[in-house]
Amino acid sequence: MIRFFKFTLLLILGSSSLAAEEMSDATLRNETNLLWMCIAAFLVFFMQAGFAFVEAGFTRAKNAVNILMKNVSDFSVGGLAFFLFGFGIMFGPHILEGLGFGSPIPFSFFESSDGKPDPNNFGFFLFQMVFCGTAATISSGAMAERTKFHAYLFYSLLASGFVYPVFGSLAWSNLFNGETEGFLVKLGFIDFAGSTVVHSVGAWLGLAGTIVLGPRLGKYRKDGKIIPIFGHNMSMAAMGMFILWFGWYGFNPGSTVAVDGGAFAFVAVTTTLAACAGALGSMFLSWALFKRPDISMVINGALAGLVAITAPCYDVDPIASLVIGFVAGVIVVGGVILLDHMHIDDPVGAVSVHGFAGAWGTLSVGLFAHPAYGSGSKGLFYGGDWGLLGVQAAGVGIAFVWALGMGLVIAFLLKYTIGLRVSEEEEIEGLDILEHGNEAYPEQV
Repeated sequence: MIRFFKFTLLLILGSSSLAAEEMSDATLRNETNLLWMCIAAFLVFFMQAGFAFVEAGFTRAKNAVNILMKNVSDFSVGGLAFFLFGFGIMFGPHILEGLGFGSPIPFSFFESSDGKPDPNNFGFFLFQMVFCGTAATISSGAMAERTKFHAYLFYSLLASGFVYPVFGSLAWSNLFNGETEGFLVKLGFIDFAGSTVVHSVGAWLGLAGTIVLGPRLGKYRKDGKIIPIFGHNMSMAAMGMFILWFGWYGFNPGSTVAVDGGAFAFVAVTTTLAACAGALGSMFLSWALFKRPDISMVINGALAGLVAITAPCYDVDPIASLVIGFVAGVIVVGGVILLDHMHIDDPVGAVSVHGFAGAWGTLSVGLFAHPAYGSGSKGLFYGGDWGLLGVQAAGVGIAFVWALGMGLVIAFLLKYTIGLRVSEEEEIEGLDILEHGNEAYPEQV
């Protein structure tokens, strides 16, 4: 009998120790995944510095302070708007199931069942907040050098608190709560890290703004001649591109939100290859067209490759990522030329980089999705049918109509209420001194 009790006690203690060890492993795995998601969020946040450098470098010195102010302010304003309204619309309970977007989430969302802070929910919110900030800041480049600062703040507020979250809910709402699925989620739309959800939506908002604003003074002559307006600092722009490239390792690999399985490693490789190919695609085409390799095109080509691979990075192999990136680099050069001939003035090429290349990248999922990668979907070139490509095209089209349409509504409302564009005198003098009472390079004035 004594031996029986000893055996039972040892069995219980052994089982308890094993359970504790398993619980510890599960906790460690969860906290490691949370750490990776937060590190990725920090990297994506650092992309704000990259956007500030690219946009300031591509514009004139007399407007550099204005560019920097907008990049600081649109994340601050947009981040609060996303916290108060946007996050709930994007991930909250779906009150309009047919359209697929939700209602504001109460602040108890951040609490666990026992009323204590829930680290996982905090981490997920932070990750989504910095993505929203990226979408909002894209439009500032397209609207640069002639937009009233206070009007832009309203534009950013509405973009972050409403326009971006509504489309995001259609495409990504199941990321947090699998019980709620937006319209595009149900169709099987794939946009792993946001070629369309983030980049194209931001670009179409910027396109709407620049259409309503009109071109900068002196950009297009009455005889049809296009006058180049060069950026003041290509070193700054190139540095911004490298910062963005670095931050993209949070954007794409970080969207795995977990270290389990190591998928972030192949996502990092497809992301890198696409950026390299994008830079070469734009360099070769600009070289052929302009008889010299254009640094501004190469910078934007690398960014276009990154934007394009953002949707398919989880679902394509390295060879496909090279093709996707190279085509994106070609597209961005063609997009800049096309917009110029349409007299749509985009000072930094934001619409071409984030809009056109983002649309291409999203469509490329339907062509290059490899069944051995990611979700296991099959593109046309790997035995799939036209169904996935059709769904991808629907997502691209809905994003374009929604973001451009809402952008035009917002821009026209601002234009006829508080005013959207600065006066001719302000534009000639520069926005820095008149809008902000400061200059980026006072010793040169």
